[in-house]
Amino acid sequence: MSASVPEGGELPPPVGIDELLERVRAGYERIEAREAYEAARAGDALLVDIRYAALRDRDGLVPGAVVVERNELEWRLDPQGSHRLPEATSHALRVVVFCNEGYASSLAVQSLRQLGLHRATDLVGGFQAWREAGLPVE
Repeated sequence: MSASVPEGGELPPPVGIDELLERVRAGYERIEAREAYEAARAGDALLVDIRYAALRDRDGLVPGAVVVERNELEWRLDPQGSHRLPEATSHALRVVVFCNEGYASSLAVQSLRQLGLHRATDLVGGFQAWREAGLPVE
């Protein structure tokens, strides 16, 4: 029997993505675009853009946001990591992750929280909500 099969031999039922997102998001408070903007302006939050390059090229960038490809996120934000960003100095860092519409960012936050970044959150509605709120884009 495989090590991944629980004792008794039955696997738990699969979880769909909608249920998974609901479970993940229940574990933290998400942030709206205006609040994220104000927190970043006050120096209380690091905005992290995980959108892929084609979306950034098409729609623009959030001024001051750090661009980190999703597949590098944990390595760049782990304060204990050898490949961390200069900004990733503490597990108490308030990180606001955003993707295009606010779905992938929720899953990314779960991973960051597992690394001990207990203030990590994501932007409700992602970059599209930021732009619709009339916030700066370059």
